Amino acid sequence: MRPWISYTLIRLGIFAAAFVILVALQVNVFAAAIAAAVIGLAISYIFFRGLRDRVALDLAARARRAPKSRDDAEEDELDA
Repeated sequence: MRPWISYTLIRLGIFAAAFVILVALQVNVFAAAIAAAVIGLAISYIFFRGLRDRVALDLAARARRAPKSRDDAEEDELDA
């Protein structure tokens, strides 16, 4: 499985779990969504560094493999 898919699913799972817990504690839905997003960000930042690094490497590899569009090639010629 691609690293960005697993990272996204983990982040969504953390968000959903935090959201459900906060709503069960009768927190306002809007406040629960914001708090769940912050909680998901904090947990993923602290505990999932290796997975984030793999996502970044995968995206960088994709960017290197992607063919340049015609506009990008023209801009490169103008910059040179």
